[in-house]
Amino acid sequence: MTPSPFDVLPQSGANHAALSPVGFLAHAAEVFPAKTAILTEGRSFTYAQFHARAVRLAGALAAQGIGRGDVVAAFLPNGPEMLEMHFAVPMTGAVLCSINSRLDAPAVAFILAHSEAKILVADLEYGPVVKAALADTANPPMLVEVDDKAAGDFESLGGTTYEAFLAGAEPYAGSGAPADEWDAIALNYTSGTTGDPKGVVLHHRGAALNAYGNIMSLGFSQTSVYLWTLPMFHCNGWTHTWALTLAGATHVCHRKVDPAAIFAAIAEHGVTHLSGAPVVLGMIANAPDSIKRRSAQTVRVATGGAAPPTAILEKMEAMGFAVTHLYGMTECYGPAAVCTPQPGIEDWSLSDRAAFTARQGVSHATVGAVDVLDPETGLPAPRDGKTLGELVVRGNTVMKGYFKNPKATAAALKDGWLWTGDLAVIHPDAYIEIKDRSKDVIISGGENISSLEVEEALYRHPAVLEAAVVAQPDEKWGETPHAFVALRDDADAVSEADIVAWCRSHLAGYKIPRRVTFGPLPKTATGKIQKHVLRGRVSEKA
Repeated sequence: MTPSPFDVLPQSGANHAALSPVGFLAHAAEVFPAKTAILTEGRSFTYAQFHARAVRLAGALAAQGIGRGDVVAAFLPNGPEMLEMHFAVPMTGAVLCSINSRLDAPAVAFILAHSEAKILVADLEYGPVVKAALADTANPPMLVEVDDKAAGDFESLGGTTYEAFLAGAEPYAGSGAPADEWDAIALNYTSGTTGDPKGVVLHHRGAALNAYGNIMSLGFSQTSVYLWTLPMFHCNGWTHTWALTLAGATHVCHRKVDPAAIFAAIAEHGVTHLSGAPVVLGMIANAPDSIKRRSAQTVRVATGGAAPPTAILEKMEAMGFAVTHLYGMTECYGPAAVCTPQPGIEDWSLSDRAAFTARQGVSHATVGAVDVLDPETGLPAPRDGKTLGELVVRGNTVMKGYFKNPKATAAALKDGWLWTGDLAVIHPDAYIEIKDRSKDVIISGGENISSLEVEEALYRHPAVLEAAVVAQPDEKWGETPHAFVALRDDADAVSEADIVAWCRSHLAGYKIPRRVTFGPLPKTATGKIQKHVLRGRVSEKA
């Protein structure tokens, strides 16, 4: 390469710093020291207090020998302690491992052992699971226990209490800046539906950039009041833990997601934003009229995890919620695509707006690129809104890889892309629309059936609260659709024949479910319907 006169200009501490979200809290505390940073049941903290507690927590961790590359695990509900850990742990150079609080003891024990966590900060509400997991771990981490009296009286497990851990420490003396922006900041474990969970390793650069992108895409600012209905353990709260703090917004934290509490918080605190899986939207849209309260301001809602049913989107908008549909995975820090509203969309019909919002959208501002490729040839799918391909992602906010799993890393990150396993089309306007997970496509008599299309028809039935469709083995056709349906509490009696008749009026004949099973649907902690469980039920009956 030919030298350029620009090359002689040096990079130094004066003009270069590693990208990281760790400094976001210090910035907010300096700019908004007296502003309410965190509101939770019975407690509140200003940004100055939030920062002081995080710095003291970092000091307590450092006093235990925690440093660069060490793993500190959190088994916590949404609350101040979880937010403090998102800054204190990486401040020391360590890696935060936020564990799904709905996992059972064997899964938690696996994660503690696989991650080699040195310290576990756990809420005593989860005491029985924590106790069993630690007993099943060969080299258990030091336990720091959070005892939130507002949640109830729980038995101590003999660990150091969180508040005593903080009180006995000096504030962390370091700058908190990472040695390298490629350093790991978080270790998040996937659900492990087909084997042991995989540990997704995220880096400081990606966490900072995804936070910037969220501020841009979702409109976070110092006037934002964000209600945490999304678990902070899920993709670090889609990096909102860091983004909202940089923006100087107020975090409103509830330990549990409850429709009555959601409407009360919107009215009491002037909530402007919330996020969650479509199941959260369903809880809001289908809440009893006795607890619904129309907000004085529009509440912006970000949803992802599955395509939200059009019927739910229509109900949300009619109630004054503005829904933005996101797409992402743990492997790309949460949001990687956003269904950005187009100018003039407010003039479209409600049904047209809902149909558009159900798309996954275009590239998130800071991710790099998203596309739909032919998985066999690697070539881009035509932008016709019809040709199926696999959705791929690349750029700044893609994981470093899977922890201690080079084989899975190589399979996911190949040919310069993260291959998501989601089947999608890309429209002429470049907006992507997922049609199915590759494993969820139903092949009946040689014809591909999108389970999402069948579910969309089911959700439009007035009695249907939730629906999921999986493949039912069939001697003649190979596979046929089997629908699992949860009905609204106030719905009139509905039979299998009624559901089949409804689908017949909305779908082509070969797409109609041959079987309908009624009852609650199994879900993950983030609200995703567990289709692998439903497939297991179907195979048992086959």
